[in-house]
Amino acid sequence: MTAESVIDTQGDQTTAQPPVTVRASLSPSRAADFKTCPLLYRFRSIDRLPERPTVEQARGTLVHAVLERLFDLPAPARTPESAGDLVAPQWDRLVTEEPELAELFADGDADGREEFLRSASALLHGYFSVEDPRRLEPAKREALISAVVDDELLIRGYLDRLDVAPDGALRVVDYKTGGAPREAFEARALFQLKFYALVLWRTRGVVPRVLRLLYLKDAEVCDYAPDAEELVRFERTVVALWRAIEQATARQDFRPRPSRLCDWCSHQARCPSFGGTPPPFPVAAAAPDPLVDARARPATPGADE
Repeated sequence: MTAESVIDTQGDQTTAQPPVTVRASLSPSRAADFKTCPLLYRFRSIDRLPERPTVEQARGTLVHAVLERLFDLPAPARTPESAGDLVAPQWDRLVTEEPELAELFADGDADGREEFLRSASALLHGYFSVEDPRRLEPAKREALISAVVDDELLIRGYLDRLDVAPDGALRVVDYKTGGAPREAFEARALFQLKFYALVLWRTRGVVPRVLRLLYLKDAEVCDYAPDAEELVRFERTVVALWRAIEQATARQDFRPRPSRLCDWCSHQARCPSFGGTPPPFPVAAAAPDPLVDARARPATPGADE
């Protein structure tokens, strides 16, 4: 696939309503949570415990928002200077939509806010080091895509960007605002992209030619080329993972799985591995809404870092 102008020649086929047989849904973030630590999945998807945003998460959200809005501009105007001009307005918009983000900086901490905005601008310079947005016309940005597998499981998630070449080839692009690549995080990121690749294959009949990770901090690109046989195996993995989640829910048995990712977990105080005690298992979890998959957007500190 070239970096030339790309268009969506296949229309919006990923937003069709799922069949009435659907009884559960799963996003790549929540699937990755269960793979990483079943107890983390429970805290997020069943207990739905709140998590305070971190500076790293907020920075990633801001950079994603700027890159999404950048493509609203005419191609010649998609310059580093234009991206920098979007940083402060996009941050103000995010704070208006999510007031808790304002709590990241103490009242009157103008210096902290300005340093935060400068750090976001630095990541945008990393983006322009690896890609020229003037040569691209993405088919989708920050788009929710979904497909049904195993006749009853809806898999869905938000992809950062989808490029469709004139010959119909697909490229899935994911922006990473942290350093590249670290093994634990790289595996999670590729799992997420394979999830999107499976959805696109099932809805469009086309295996994405490229799954691309753009590491903005280090200005690095990681490309992966899946094939149909691999996606068939991956689909089996996703279905097996959901069945394991159903079994754990029925047994009310979600055990911790300590790893390096524990350093970024917001729930150590409730985790037995750190001397904590989980809250009582919610009664409502016995009959959840099958189409509600809490926190569909990536949220784990470090998953994008």
